[in-house]
Amino acid sequence: MLQHVWERARETRYLTKVVIATDDERIFDEARGFGASVRMTLAEHPSGTDRVAEVASAEDAGIVVNIQGDEPLIDPAAIDAAITGLTDEPDIPMATLKKAIEDPAEIDNPNVVKVVSDRRGDAVYFSRSPIPFHRGETASYYKHIGLYVYRRDFLLGYSQLPVGPLEKAECLEQLRALENGYRIRVVETEYESLGVDTPEDLERVAALFDISILRKS
Repeated sequence: MLQHVWERARETRYLTKVVIATDDERIFDEARGFGASVRMTLAEHPSGTDRVAEVASAEDAGIVVNIQGDEPLIDPAAIDAAITGLTDEPDIPMATLKKAIEDPAEIDNPNVVKVVSDRRGDAVYFSRSPIPFHRGETASYYKHIGLYVYRRDFLLGYSQLPVGPLEKAECLEQLRALENGYRIRVVETEYESLGVDTPEDLERVAALFDISILRKS
């Protein structure tokens, strides 16, 4: 699974280097086995963002992308789209993705994080609740895709930002940026996030991956 993520990340137009960050020697050995650049990090990091920041502190890249290792069908075009959220706007410190919700069941699902953005494309709020609230008018709902792009200097200082009440209430780390007054550019994508968190997820993604291979052949 990790190798598929790595291979797809290497197909992007804009990434110049792909590094796997882990604190697990088994993952380290597997990643080295398929030829990836891999870094062992501290084990006590409270979040993946902190782990990425540790690796970024030793790199000179101006922009750093945090790609989750449990999405083997990640679309390289979606990664590139998120990157352009920063390259096109020099004042934006952070960017991410959103996808229009097509399954109505996801609107009320607290495990599907929703996002609303303003006319510029900047995030207004992220929530596990349905946003916007529907009062009879037609409403569009977007789910947040958990891929993040950071300016390196902003990423290195992110863990030092105060944790606010909204982040604590929603358990959503990206709210820390908004609560501290930073803009997050949200780029729309057609990519349907398919993370692997359970054995059932793995079976579902494996079946979809086989279908995608057949369509390409």
